Amino acid sequence: MRLPRSLIALALIALPAVASAQTSPPPDREAIEKIVREYLMKNPEVIIEAVQELEKRQASARDQASQQAISQRKAELISDPGTPVGGNPDGDVTIVEFFDYHCGYCKRAHPTMQSVVKADSKIRIAYKQMPILTPNSRVAAAGALAAARQGKYMEMHNALMEARGELTNDRVIQIAAGIKLDTAKLEKDMAAPEIAQQIDRSLELAKALGIDGTPAFVIGNKLIPGAVDASTIRAAVADARKG
Repeated sequence: MRLPRSLIALALIALPAVASAQTSPPPDREAIEKIVREYLMKNPEVIIEAVQELEKRQASARDQASQQAISQRKAELISDPGTPVGGNPDGDVTIVEFFDYHCGYCKRAHPTMQSVVKADSKIRIAYKQMPILTPNSRVAAAGALAAARQGKYMEMHNALMEARGELTNDRVIQIAAGIKLDTAKLEKDMAAPEIAQQIDRSLELAKALGIDGTPAFVIGNKLIPGAVDASTIRAAVADARKG
């Protein structure tokens, strides 16, 4: 069995015995493979260590790229007029939340976010629609943004997060009726091009930040993926306040 070129290169980096190749004629590929195989059979932990180091470097590169993107697009994250806001609109720290109303992890994170905001009256939340899981995710996102036009975004957001099952158009209208929204106006607004554009802007922003799943949070200059616990959110908020 011939070893992949990438594996040979990876092993050679960690293989002191081949270092002398810089000052002597290089062996042919077959000879290199033999040396590499023998070394790896004796030291299999080298591959694990090398892969872990590679993953560490890749993660560091992603973090740097996301921080740069956050800095460059801060205004869109924090001040986009089409983005619904919760918590304290005049808060000193903004948590930007990317989510999908069909995301089970987002629904799990929802009460955590509520508890964090309840305990800290200076937190502001910017809600970024990221409907990526099903076609009806976009329907639900449009319903939430349409509810904002009637001054009831938070009521609709909470109801959609607490709902179970597929959020079809009929289900979204039913939920809207339950919180006393004008459903005829809601349906009309859901089809408005401005709402579609708002969703598209949020999706593009998520892509630019390297966000490929929900939920994800941006707090200060930090991107936090996944449904994290309250202590992680509070720690990030404290760091953001330090500047």
